[in-house]
Amino acid sequence: MFKVAVIGASGLLGRALVGELALQTGWQVVATAFSRPGPNTVALDIRDAQAVEQFVEREAPDALVIAAAERRPDVCERDPALARALNVDAVRTLAAAAKRRGAWTLSISTDYVFDGAHPPYQHDSEPAPLNAYGRSKLEGERALAETTDLACVLRLPLLFGPIVSWAESAVTSLVPAIAASASLNGEAAVMDAWAIRYPTFTPDVAFVIRQMLERHAHGQAVRGIVQWSGDEPMTKYEIALRLAEALQLDAQLTPQHTPTDATPRPHNCHLASSRLEALGIGRRTPFDTAIRQVLARFPWRGDAGDKPA
Repeated sequence: MFKVAVIGASGLLGRALVGELALQTGWQVVATAFSRPGPNTVALDIRDAQAVEQFVEREAPDALVIAAAERRPDVCERDPALARALNVDAVRTLAAAAKRRGAWTLSISTDYVFDGAHPPYQHDSEPAPLNAYGRSKLEGERALAETTDLACVLRLPLLFGPIVSWAESAVTSLVPAIAASASLNGEAAVMDAWAIRYPTFTPDVAFVIRQMLERHAHGQAVRGIVQWSGDEPMTKYEIALRLAEALQLDAQLTPQHTPTDATPRPHNCHLASSRLEALGIGRRTPFDTAIRQVLARFPWRGDAGDKPA
């Protein structure tokens, strides 16, 4: 029996990962959650070092995947202590507990560790984060490396996938504004046409992580830093156009060609996925195919607010 602990299993990526791992014969998944614990999850606050140590000691996983984080850049700017507690200190605590058990640790990081000025970025490119979120995730990467060598960082860009609310992903969060702009008296929605993003489908990431876990199960653990990314560059404006097409909405969209976010964001942090690709690891679902799968499971209805129809 190969046992995997998924930390942060109620989130966008965590749910996809639990779904992928549950399909594996001979694997056992222990899922934890904090803000949205469910019947099949263990309630765990990763800021509580004693609770973390007790959880890892009790469950004795062979591998531990840290998908929990504070990932909202604006929140990290306002509350750097919270960002540090979740993105740095908790990673150190989890990694130390996993090391004592001889478990492999996979920690999820971000393309925001780079400044976006010189893409594409390799796994060994020099980080230069622009905001508190990127800095906290970079510190988390270093905390992992300092704590255990039986570990790997997986950097990911903008994620989208099956959702529980439109706001859960920066991709689907555009839907209400798109729909409002298409209404009878709607005003044009202004969309960022400056920052270049690489939307990446969470079921594909879950597939990649499962392949990495398989390597560990066979004694070939991937260590250090790896990256995975979708390969279709697009701005939020271009994402919105494709969402409108998928939703069959006649949206009024206006491109904004200069950055407007209060929190600085990088221009283009394209992550090279070559290290994983060289290991035969990876899968990419075309954006238009993937977003239609998401929308089919959470359909838009003009009077439905933020609830699935």
